[in-house]
Amino acid sequence: MSFWNKKRVFITGHTGFKGSWLAFWLHKLKANLTGYALDPPSHHTLFQKLELANCIADLRGDITDLQNLEDAITRSAPEVIIHLAAQPLVRESYRNPVTTFSTNVLGTVNVLEIARKVNSLRCVLVITSDKSYENIEQKHAYTESDRLGGRDPYSASKGCAELVTRAYTASYFSTQRQHLVGVATARAGNIIGGGDWAEDRLIPDAMRAFASDEVLKIRSPTSTRPWQHVLDPLAGYLLLCERMWDDPEKLSGGWNFGPENHGIVTVETVANLLAQCYERNARWEPTNFENELYEANLLNLDISKAKTQLGWTPKWPLEKAVAKTVDWYRHLQEGENMVPFTSDQIDEFEQTMTGC
Repeated sequence: MSFWNKKRVFITGHTGFKGSWLAFWLHKLKANLTGYALDPPSHHTLFQKLELANCIADLRGDITDLQNLEDAITRSAPEVIIHLAAQPLVRESYRNPVTTFSTNVLGTVNVLEIARKVNSLRCVLVITSDKSYENIEQKHAYTESDRLGGRDPYSASKGCAELVTRAYTASYFSTQRQHLVGVATARAGNIIGGGDWAEDRLIPDAMRAFASDEVLKIRSPTSTRPWQHVLDPLAGYLLLCERMWDDPEKLSGGWNFGPENHGIVTVETVANLLAQCYERNARWEPTNFENELYEANLLNLDISKAKTQLGWTPKWPLEKAVAKTVDWYRHLQEGENMVPFTSDQIDEFEQTMTGC
């Protein structure tokens, strides 16, 4: 992965869970990295545990603030933009739909509007979601050519971000340029890994409950999701950017980065694995929420395109992904410095990859 050495990379949403993992990995790969995001929600964040403010250009701002964002991108003169900034929670999108649509749709418009004016740019990657597909609630693995949609504000906003990216690519990035710019979207599944403290997510809810010797309450134990460790899709994002650099016309478009079939299981299955790994009387039970809001029951991604065209495959099976996640939280609870610990997890993951 020597490709990233000294590459100028601009990441939006670098203070979030996935953004912090990506920023930390790119720093290890010696990229010249600039991050743009809101302040983390509290002092208890992965961004701070990894001490990222000390090793990258850490800029703060709202993705919907066009002028501030343009100033940040223009100053950094990026060669690669990876856009992760988002309102990422389904249930929060019901509570605050305007913020969700503004952040996820207009934020994407702003990034692409600025990007089309950046002469140094070689590729743009917009991170969306497996929920951007129109879910037909069948055992159907969604391919990149399936219809986009979304019944809840979050899913719809991610479908809109896909359409925005498609329109900008066709209108601006494949024409009127001295050199082509690769523009792609990436749709991953349910991401797990150390350092996620968001509400209404299984892993952080489980770690909070187990650490307090409380029973984990689960809303939809029979819902099926594509589960994967955060390093697997991030490896796909990095590989896609590398390949787009040399072949932007062929590799632009939508891409799925999900687990193998054995990672597509119910919430109940993952909860059992979490409890087994955590031990210490860890346990869970189903619970009923009043006025339950719609969430998809079945989600499944077809990853054959990434396998055949990029040579990407997920590396950590579900059992290992869960074990590595629980191990991260347990070491944090024991007071360990998470910078070297996280670095070691990435090193171990890289050993499973070819061409590094």
